[in-house]
Amino acid sequence: MNQMLFLSGWRYRVLIGSVVCSALAYLGVSLWGGWSAVSGAMSRVGWLIAAQIGVLILTGYGLRFLRWQVYLYALGHSLPWWPSLKIYLAGFALTTTPGKAGEALRGVLLKRWGVPYANGFAALVSERLSDLLAMVLLALFGLSDHPEWLSIIVVSLVLVTCGFLLVSRQELMDIVEQRISRGRGWTYRVLRSVIQVLLQSRRCHTPRRLIGTTLLSLLAWGLEVLAFYWILSAMGLDVPLIFTMFVYAVSMLAGALSFMPGGLGSAEAVMVALLVSSDVALPDAIAATVLLRLVTLWLAVGLGAVVLVRIKDESVLSK
Repeated sequence: MNQMLFLSGWRYRVLIGSVVCSALAYLGVSLWGGWSAVSGAMSRVGWLIAAQIGVLILTGYGLRFLRWQVYLYALGHSLPWWPSLKIYLAGFALTTTPGKAGEALRGVLLKRWGVPYANGFAALVSERLSDLLAMVLLALFGLSDHPEWLSIIVVSLVLVTCGFLLVSRQELMDIVEQRISRGRGWTYRVLRSVIQVLLQSRRCHTPRRLIGTTLLSLLAWGLEVLAFYWILSAMGLDVPLIFTMFVYAVSMLAGALSFMPGGLGSAEAVMVALLVSSDVALPDAIAATVLLRLVTLWLAVGLGAVVLVRIKDESVLSK
């Protein structure tokens, strides 16, 4: 499958259709949950604070792109920053897929630049591990006051640990590879491809790179926490920054563990429940949650969709 084939015909229509359906479903849920409260919250936030929040979010995207470049460099690929940025942003168009798996589109787009599929997908796996680790670390800040959410954090920590063990233990990968090397059928072919991706991911997680990329992840997601805090403050809600960080991180972990597209539904439900538990009125909790997701999740999806359309047009014109 090449880039032109992937960006044409029914595959392209299905991908864009999935984004549109997710957006319409989210809009429907928002309306059902009280759009009047959301519109009221928007007016309280105002254009100036909204612009400042937008700068925070875009800066966070920039930090995550820098981390992406670090992973590509570790895999032996020094792409020019502009085409690499377009490829990275295009992946956001498919954030509303289970586990953000649709962002594997980046691996397909990278093939045009001579990056093997295994390496492109290795960068994606490394990103997900780094994101999960950052969320676990952010969630730990408020855990002492809310031990009832310990199970989600523990499960996430176990997944992170298992993931890093898989990509860091060469002998473990060798054992698994030997056991499946003689197998036949599509299942074994998929497993062998997964092993190759994990083996390549190992290059992204040397101790020095792990420290650097973890700091980038914490900074990037920390900016989204700050954006959430500014939204709550602009709405006149007295929610401490540490608790805001806990609410955001636990909600994102819940969304990731639910394996729902983009964490839709589960992340919002946890976020609203936590805000209500801190004496925030239900309409305000729903409004703040919807606003946050609009300026984080849906801003990314919209930006990615625009870039993806541009890449598709460029591909058509270059034929």
